Amino acid sequence: MLERHELEAFLTLAEELHFGRTADRLHVSTARVSQTIAKLERRLGVPLFERSSRQVRTTPAGRDLYAELRPAWDRITTAVRHTMDTGRGRTGTLEIAFVDPATSQLLIRAAEVFRTMLPDCAVRLREAQPAQVIPWLRDGEVDLVLDMVPFPAEGVTAGPALVSEARMLAVPANHALARRRSITPRDLTRAPMLQLPPDLPEQVRGIRTPRTTSDGQPIPSGPAANTYNELLAMVGGGQGVFPVGAHIRRYHVRPDVAYVPLRDAEPVRWALLWRTGGDTAPIRAFARAAATAVG
Repeated sequence: MLERHELEAFLTLAEELHFGRTADRLHVSTARVSQTIAKLERRLGVPLFERSSRQVRTTPAGRDLYAELRPAWDRITTAVRHTMDTGRGRTGTLEIAFVDPATSQLLIRAAEVFRTMLPDCAVRLREAQPAQVIPWLRDGEVDLVLDMVPFPAEGVTAGPALVSEARMLAVPANHALARRRSITPRDLTRAPMLQLPPDLPEQVRGIRTPRTTSDGQPIPSGPAANTYNELLAMVGGGQGVFPVGAHIRRYHVRPDVAYVPLRDAEPVRWALLWRTGGDTAPIRAFARAAATAVG
């Protein structure tokens, strides 16, 4: 019997015909995809893909297997999701995650409004790290996440922006930029830009941590961190800078980090995220409750 990760790796590679893109969609490493496919081929005793330095192609056996598995897998996935959605009808528990402590207060206010709408449905709040957002939504670990938008990830839908705030730059307190009243886009070339975890899709990381200034100048890249607390610790340690929202001045006061406004920068917007196609009645009700809470 094939395991779930083997099925997902095979079906995705058969569609992408590229190990890197397959790894990005599955949020695993390229090596993990290669090892899974090789193990699957050994178990079946037949090659499923032809590999070269330039391209990946399905073999006749691979094409036949894909034609049989794809519709069956879609039916299984739909049935499981339908069962989960039914079980989370107007009763049960709505699992909601936040990626920043400040945003949890918005969710608490929204939960109070939500209880007046669906009193038999409980709300459980959980903290998520940036790299956990997509897997948790995809696997049904949580129903909603409050995160920054836009969030261009496959299978994730974002609701309307609930909060908008000024964009700032976290810089080491002893850096020359910390003495500025504001920072221009060109100033971003003066220090390495810390990075979010590589498990996040490139489109998401590219929006959160720009690679070039508005006039096309390259921004040096710094090391990556797994959590926002790690990022701020690295900023304080002089390893780089990182763009943040204005609320951070209140919730993350640090003697080794200064927060300086970014001039002419797009504001930071926060919105609810959910799995595409999984907007159940409680999810829609909570989205309305959140809009009311910030209204």
